[in-house]
Amino acid sequence: MTEVQRSAEATGMLTDQVISAARAIIGIQLDDLSPSLRTDVNTVIHDNPELGYTEFIAHDTLSSYLEQRGFKVTRNAYSIDTSFEAEVGSGGRLVVFCAEYDALPGIGHACGHNLVATSSLAAFLGAARALVDLKIAGRVRILGTPAEEGGGGKVKLIEAGAFSPPEDIAGAFMIHPMSKESLNLGDFSGLAGWRLIASQKLRVEFKGKTAHAAGDPWNGRNALDAAVAAYNNVALLRQQIEPDARIHGVFEDGGAAPNVIPEYTRMNWCIRSSTTKRSNELLDRVKKCFEAGAAAAGCSINYIPSPTYMDLRVNNTLSETYVKEMAALGENIMPREAQAKAFGSTDMGNVSYVVPSFHGAFAIPVASGVACHNPDFATAAATEEAHTIAIKSAKGLAMLAVRVLVEDNIALAARRDFGNC
Repeated sequence: MTEVQRSAEATGMLTDQVISAARAIIGIQLDDLSPSLRTDVNTVIHDNPELGYTEFIAHDTLSSYLEQRGFKVTRNAYSIDTSFEAEVGSGGRLVVFCAEYDALPGIGHACGHNLVATSSLAAFLGAARALVDLKIAGRVRILGTPAEEGGGGKVKLIEAGAFSPPEDIAGAFMIHPMSKESLNLGDFSGLAGWRLIASQKLRVEFKGKTAHAAGDPWNGRNALDAAVAAYNNVALLRQQIEPDARIHGVFEDGGAAPNVIPEYTRMNWCIRSSTTKRSNELLDRVKKCFEAGAAAAGCSINYIPSPTYMDLRVNNTLSETYVKEMAALGENIMPREAQAKAFGSTDMGNVSYVVPSFHGAFAIPVASGVACHNPDFATAAATEEAHTIAIKSAKGLAMLAVRVLVEDNIALAARRDFGNC
């Protein structure tokens, strides 16, 4: 055996020892913290659901939990009132854990973001402890990412420089609760390579001219007619779109009184397709439906765009590493979806176009037919069993971070995967 071979073998043995020690440290740390994470974080966020950019209780709860344990927290990070940031370590590579904590109107945490916040916080605390105890070169950061449910919090954070310079970030990680049924997991307890589709979001305003609906309707231009015609046009278009595309919208303002021709109406739409390119193409077709409705009713049209959610790019190296770490914890995780099954979208997709990213899913117990955005899912997200699964997933996420920081081959392969997506 040459000196180079002996050195490589010694390095490999040392790395194995560090990885083994990190698993033990993270396991003990998160088992110790699990009760307080449940009562002081998970339950507080779940029981106080807040909409995007108004998650003040969640922001303060997460920030205070970190500060009470000696971490320096930047509150209102990147000039966003409900974002926060904390970091541990020095030198080496950087891994960012993304924490979501916004809720849905009327149905609270029906997407389980209380569990997302808890698992990201736990993963950060576990990885941070391993870095400090084992003197591992590198940094781990937790970033509060508000307003995932349509507000594009991560898009704003990207624009504000939270993921800059991108070459300094070896990975951005998070994990999300789901039902086994919605992902067709079978015997698997979670999913690593989750494929989520792109989403275009926009409001559409129609402006006409008011008049008495009975006395002189010929003097009016009915903005509600424009909106209804646009809706029906989209309904016809749905027959000619790909099976993995989705178009859905609601009327937000349809007028005030039946005897007054509405001069203003507004709709809110979401247009989804498997990739950002295909969603752009579908958006062009949908806009023609809107514009035809406006033209038919003699009204003008105006668009109020929201941040585009790009499709979530799967990083095979990060997914495979997470699968191995969860196997060490006794969990059987599906490595990758062949095609998108949930038809959901996330602003984590935008992050996956900026830095190597991991966005997995863990299954929590729910009744058959219950998926995200269902009140019964919000109830399930509050259970002790869901919390336990989230903490176990956080252990795998923390170890994914450690391995990216410690093992050059994993970090380099993840960067190659990112470049080849």
